[in-house]
Amino acid sequence: MTVPLALDGATAVVTGGGSGIGRAAAMSFARRGARVMVSDLVDERARAVAAEIDEFGGQAVGVAADVTREIDLEALRSACLERFGRIDVVMNNAGVLAMGAPESLPDEAWERVLDVNVLSIARSNRVFLPLLLEQGRGHVVNTASASGLLAYGFDRLPYVASKHAVVGVSEALAFYLGPRGIGVTCLCPSGVATNIVEQISFYGQTSSSPRAPEHEIVSADKVGELTAEAIEQGRFLVLTVPEIRDELVERAKDVDGYVQERIAEQRS
Repeated sequence: MTVPLALDGATAVVTGGGSGIGRAAAMSFARRGARVMVSDLVDERARAVAAEIDEFGGQAVGVAADVTREIDLEALRSACLERFGRIDVVMNNAGVLAMGAPESLPDEAWERVLDVNVLSIARSNRVFLPLLLEQGRGHVVNTASASGLLAYGFDRLPYVASKHAVVGVSEALAFYLGPRGIGVTCLCPSGVATNIVEQISFYGQTSSSPRAPEHEIVSADKVGELTAEAIEQGRFLVLTVPEIRDELVERAKDVDGYVQERIAEQRS
């Protein structure tokens, strides 16, 4: 358990909030009484989500922000402070995916995925953590993936690498921020019905990965609710299906045996 934070009366910043999990989380936060700064690379999407929140009586502002530019995150911080006066929750949710055989992926694929999925968190830490540390309270949510816990998808290695990095960074941040009154949640969804296909770049010949799990596809709305609950309950790890936890336990008991069994599955 990390540090719980009540969303009622809090102010949340959500990147990648114009659709999918980000949109759903912003809506869930607002329904619990949070004021939400919704940011997205596409300005119209951010504004549309903010308008949806306004329609049911919540408070939100939608702005454009590119998480690969620290100056955009600084502007996002300033806009939130100007409108709402404080920041309590930061959800780092923006993400992209590159697909291709491991031997075909160029540096540009790796660089783009790591820049958006990992370095954006480094930028966010520099921009937002000083505020949270100064006030001695708050919560950080980093969107990782089940692929950050288990090596699903050898046809998307940059994504797997980036999400493993997000899990490690989140755990280390929890150790650092927890004693200072700030909670950390690492969101690791499996299959979720979103429009992430828009963010996929393809390189060379690709096919569906045999390691892709046959897990239940959950709605983005459910993930948004799970995220809001985790913040208020002070939970670190959020999974969307129990099979992930079961497989983590299996691997931890015998890593070599686990890997050999997965290799055997590919041969069958």
